[in-house]
Amino acid sequence: MKVVGMQPAVGRLCFRNKLVLAPMVRVGTLPMRLLALDYGADIVYCEELIDLKMLQCRRVENEVLETVDFVAPDEKVVFRTCQREKEHVVFQMGTADPQRALRVAQLVENDVAGIDVNMGCPKEYSTKGGMGAALLSDPDKIEAILLSLVKGISKPVTCKIRILPSLEDTVSLAQRIEKTGVAAIAVHGRKKEERPQHPVHCDVIEAVTKALSIPVIANGGSLDHVRVHADIAAFQAATGASSIMLARAAMWNPSVFRREGSLPLEEVMTQYLRYAVRYDNHASNTKYCLCQMLREKLESPLGKQLHAAQTTADICEVFGLQDFWKETEDRLQHRQSTVPAKNLNTEDLSEDSDVIKMPVKFDRREYAPQITPKMFLLEWSRKEKLPQPVYETVQRPLDRFFCSTVTAAGRKYRSTVWDKSKKLAEQAAAIVSLRSLGLPEGRLGEADSGLVNKRRREDPAGSDVAEEPAVPASEKQQPSLPWERVALWTKPSASVRS
Repeated sequence: MKVVGMQPAVGRLCFRNKLVLAPMVRVGTLPMRLLALDYGADIVYCEELIDLKMLQCRRVENEVLETVDFVAPDEKVVFRTCQREKEHVVFQMGTADPQRALRVAQLVENDVAGIDVNMGCPKEYSTKGGMGAALLSDPDKIEAILLSLVKGISKPVTCKIRILPSLEDTVSLAQRIEKTGVAAIAVHGRKKEERPQHPVHCDVIEAVTKALSIPVIANGGSLDHVRVHADIAAFQAATGASSIMLARAAMWNPSVFRREGSLPLEEVMTQYLRYAVRYDNHASNTKYCLCQMLREKLESPLGKQLHAAQTTADICEVFGLQDFWKETEDRLQHRQSTVPAKNLNTEDLSEDSDVIKMPVKFDRREYAPQITPKMFLLEWSRKEKLPQPVYETVQRPLDRFFCSTVTAAGRKYRSTVWDKSKKLAEQAAAIVSLRSLGLPEGRLGEADSGLVNKRRREDPAGSDVAEEPAVPASEKQQPSLPWERVALWTKPSASVRS
């Protein structure tokens, strides 16, 4: 039997003799998919995304990250992809409605290589509303969904199922699915009530393979059958399947796809982290995936450091990638400053002639503990009996970065550098104001101006624990000041079929 992973995909996605990264919730995001491709996967599935959530999204071409983002109304990126994986990524959706399924597929089909319907996940996340493994008891709906997709889009359609209580019913359902015109079917060799500790039923997958003419992708062998790349051929032989789909084995170490053998885990984790930084992956998701790779090593010194990390910068420090993180941040900052104004459906901020601008970024490490430029600007305004500074902040959906303008002493000030955080953008605007006015801003090594008074805070035992500026109690009770307003920039989505 020919070993999978030997044929390159040409044109329309082919599902024969392929190594496939399985769809995994929270794991199958862009960094993991790209890493799997690097190590030898032929096809990568994204995590299951629910149709109702996707239908709320707009398509955004992110010129800063060089990605295509599908962005929810709350500005969170639900699905992110890039040119590198365009001919290899399969979009998996959770759906129980043919019309909704078609609308989602039409929304994303020009940015992916194929569309898959989840019919196998037994968890409540998938089964509520009749999705996931709940579809297995409704063959008519399965047929309606798949026919709608096969007829309605130009990309290949697949589905992923679990086996039914009887072999005959499993084969019968698979044959009915084949008649809809799908390009392939993935079979997880367990029943919907079975879990990873239960053995995978290779004989059932083999029976389905013999009964169909379309490719069958075997899934479910990570624990019993596939631990290293050399095991893949044996699992394929045991199931007779056209291709092999790996989930947990790939989650634990994506280099399982390498024909030359797996790489040391820390090397793999470092490469994953580089992709996470490059594509601005959310820190909590990055941390989750790295923790899945560590598994039993979570109590090691490395695991404890990772557990304590809160931000992407923290995680990079754990793996000695501080310089890479800083270089990438600087490069993305430069890119966002050069994004053409035509991409934004609002006025071009750079044309505001009445605003004093500087390329400034607030770095917490350069300032004294508990001291910020906003504090200095506020105290100076009070001392001069001037109105309190007013911050107006905008966010662009292109990359969800912020830019803030502060009005102080009758003038407007702004940094030309956009920032991920609204708070950091406001601090940058305050720095521009303070430097323009020739005022201190609280940087380390700066002579004490006395502008912001400090008082020593004590713990109940009476020992000194920190210094903090004296802030009126009324302000402590109002962390979101009434004069701070946020506006949202919007960009029209590219035209899509609906």
